Amino acid sequence: MGLGTDGGCIYVTDMDIIERSNLNRQFLFRPWDVGQLKSVTAAKAVAKMNPEVSIVSHCHRVGQDSEHIYTDDFFGALDGVANALDNVESRTYIDIRCVQLSKPLLESGTLGTKGNVQVVVPHLSESYSSSHDPPEKSIPICTLKHFPNAIEHTLQWARDEFEGLFKQRPEEAMKYLEDPTFVENTLKLPGDQPADVLASVKQQLVDERPKSFADCVAWARMHFESQYSNQIKQLLYNFPKDHQTSTGALFWSGFKRCPHPIEFDASEELHMDYIVAAANLRAAVYGIHNCTDRQEISRILERVKVPVFKPKSGVQISVTENEASSRTGGLDDPNRVSNIVKELPLPSKLMEVSITPQEFEKDDDTNFHMDFIVAASNLRAANYDIPLADRHHSKLIAGKIIPAIATTTSLVAGLVCLELYKLVQGHNKLKLYRNSFVNLALPFFGFTEPIAAKKSKFNGREYTMWDHFEVQGELTLKQFLDYFKTKHEVEITMLSHGLSILYSFSMSPPKVNERLDLPMSEVVAQVSKKPIEPHVRNLIFELLCNDKNGEDIEDMPPVHYLLPK
Repeated sequence: MGLGTDGGCIYVTDMDIIERSNLNRQFLFRPWDVGQLKSVTAAKAVAKMNPEVSIVSHCHRVGQDSEHIYTDDFFGALDGVANALDNVESRTYIDIRCVQLSKPLLESGTLGTKGNVQVVVPHLSESYSSSHDPPEKSIPICTLKHFPNAIEHTLQWARDEFEGLFKQRPEEAMKYLEDPTFVENTLKLPGDQPADVLASVKQQLVDERPKSFADCVAWARMHFESQYSNQIKQLLYNFPKDHQTSTGALFWSGFKRCPHPIEFDASEELHMDYIVAAANLRAAVYGIHNCTDRQEISRILERVKVPVFKPKSGVQISVTENEASSRTGGLDDPNRVSNIVKELPLPSKLMEVSITPQEFEKDDDTNFHMDFIVAASNLRAANYDIPLADRHHSKLIAGKIIPAIATTTSLVAGLVCLELYKLVQGHNKLKLYRNSFVNLALPFFGFTEPIAAKKSKFNGREYTMWDHFEVQGELTLKQFLDYFKTKHEVEITMLSHGLSILYSFSMSPPKVNERLDLPMSEVVAQVSKKPIEPHVRNLIFELLCNDKNGEDIEDMPPVHYLLPK
């Protein structure tokens, strides 16, 4: 194509390293490249194919934490950007930067046999962030909690278990130890959430805090009994095998599989898989030395006393989504909350406690994450007579992995290149560009004209999302407000920078007066409590305004406030 030749340059950045699974579709890589940086290896391969191409490789993530590298000056020098990202957050960030600096963007992605290409043309089309995919269809809570009928349900349940036991609850306990305002903020939560969160913190730090690996094994054994025996016994107590609905139909029929409790047996490999994984994850959370010796763990299990379970009457179990939603968020007993707070030791008395929440990582076979997911899911499946899944199949579903296909990748890359030709040629008619949607399994190939950028008006002036005000600094806050009132005939009712509100009509007069005579950059630094980095050339301000008739202006263009050099 000639890109990056004759004085041009291609910048490629990727912080990932090459894995064996990449080789089937990422053709610039070879088996001996496994473990090397993708960006560096790709640049070398391209240079071999065409020595005239100027290509510079980086290994940084593009985001707010790397804005000192990918500055406004860096983006400003580019003629365009092409994405090959795997998450919405990064895509949205790149999209925002391209809109701010009026750069064309080629956005694309693949998912198995599906692929799409979106071309974002400055001042003509909408951007990537202008539209959103419909939310993924989720599994009903009742199905997950009580009535699973497919391995996908038990795997999602196991993922939720992992997040709750080893990430969310430890995070809450860690916040209690580190954040002096944690209790105060928790008490502001609605319904019964304060009691639930604080009870969990007390459990993590006091009632069930392990002191040794043996404690972790005992906890894992108790949790096994609770999840795979006691809860099932309670469910069958509420709804026996021959239970009938109000219409006389069998309750356990159709998609409702009648479960059976599991009796723990240390000689069963699956049972021990669960204990080993759960105990080691518990130990990792509390910084306790781990143990993988199954004989030693079996000896510890022999000393664990498991109380006999007796089903309780009056326990409510939701059968439908409506029942589940109506039973959540109720008001809790205020005495329960205050009692928990009183019983919680002060963080200063728990200085020796170390908590490390576990971030799920499916690709590390030594961290027990997938071991727990597979064992927890298969035990749940055994409860309900659902066929078990092996580790590979479980990993694909739990990690939401859809194998990448070389054919889809090459087709999407080709469609991106077609739109790149049009951008380089400088076409300024939207009808000449095409967004693409393909599904090779059907097969389906759809091409649509990009959606035009939405037009808005204020005081008779037309603008789109690509427009912005440019203001040369330095001005005081008062001068800034007066400038827009005089120059653009608008009254600013709210002014913000990122998450920081710099000015609002509802602010107390003393606070406003305190800021009015400060330079804008100083107001930003003061409110955000962060100094402005040396690489920052302009500040982006968002406005809420009234027009000259006192009416609210919808989607006011942002302000690019140029800092003095």
